[in-house]
Amino acid sequence: MSREIRTVEDPAEAAAERIAEVVRGGGGHIALAGGSTPRRSYEQLADMGLNWNATDLWLGDERCVPPDHEHSNFRMVQEALVDRVPDENHPGAFHRIQGELGPHPGADAYEQEMRVSSLGREAPVAVFDLVLLGIGPDAHTASLFPNDPALGERERWAVGVETPGMAPLMSRVTLTLPVLNAAREVLFLISGADKADAVARAFGDAPDPSAPASLVRPERGALTVLLDEPAAARLPAAG
Repeated sequence: MSREIRTVEDPAEAAAERIAEVVRGGGGHIALAGGSTPRRSYEQLADMGLNWNATDLWLGDERCVPPDHEHSNFRMVQEALVDRVPDENHPGAFHRIQGELGPHPGADAYEQEMRVSSLGREAPVAVFDLVLLGIGPDAHTASLFPNDPALGERERWAVGVETPGMAPLMSRVTLTLPVLNAAREVLFLISGADKADAVARAFGDAPDPSAPASLVRPERGALTVLLDEPAAARLPAAG
């Protein structure tokens, strides 16, 4: 695993630029994150004139809500990115997590979709070309929360999470650590002083194993952490 921690003025812009490089380089399979900071990245990507035809979009996690719900990650990505791309440049597919089925049926359906796609067909684990992640103040990532049984999953590609550790308190579906750690590239996008403690726990000199984000260690891929100065404030390099 290669690891790079970068403090930049605008992490959302830096993430958009890196995702654009992957799309221009052939696309493949990209898993996207929810949240307000990634939304800014997606809006910038929509304005870059990219051809997404060779790219399949997936989600790293989803709330168990219908796709038109205000808390739906699918809805956010659709509005911020996909709907703003001309039809001729649309992604090859945007694979939705069917959260409205409930956490466990939704996870089953999502895993099956991965397994029958070119992403995972006849593969021991799904290998994404890029996975975009964030981190919560409790150091969770995707919907992998501290002390949740999902952290111990080693066989499944997606699992249901009955009780998340943070609001909104609704059940979720999430990719598992084996999938995150099989990715060719994992990109963390983090901003804000409220994330500084979590960043130090996950990416400091002595990562805290109780911080789920610290367990994301791509086995043969690259890990890049994009931070603004407030989020990086408690890292040793920040002084």
